Amino acid sequence: MAMSAKFYWIPTFFTSALLLSSSTFAESADKFELGKQKAKVCMTCHGENGISTLDPYPNLRGQKYGYLVSALKDYKARDRTSGLAILMQQQAENLSDQDMEDIAYYYSNLGKDSNK
Repeated sequence: MAMSAKFYWIPTFFTSALLLSSSTFAESADKFELGKQKAKVCMTCHGENGISTLDPYPNLRGQKYGYLVSALKDYKARDRTSGLAILMQQQAENLSDQDMEDIAYYYSNLGKDSNK
C-alpha cells in the first residue's frame, strides 16, 4: 500500500506535462499565425514564403529571431542607413515592439517542419 501511494504523483505529473505541452503548441501556432498576419506587407519585397524573388531584398525565412528583432529596431531608430534602408525605416516606424517580435517569430519559424 505504501508503494502505490509513493508513486501516485507519476500519472498526475505526466498528465500535467502533456497538457502543458499541448497548450504550448497551440500558443506557438497562434503566435505564428499572428506574426504571419502582421508580416503581410513584408511579403511584397521579401516573398510570400520568406524567399525574395527580387535581388536587392534579403530572404527572411529561417532567419534568427534575435537578429530580426534587432534589425527592425535599428531600422525604426534609423541606425541602419545603407542601401534601401529608407524603405525599411518607413515600414518599421509604424511597428510596435510587440509587432516586431511577432513578425520575427513568424520568419524565424517559417520553414520549420511544423510551419511549412
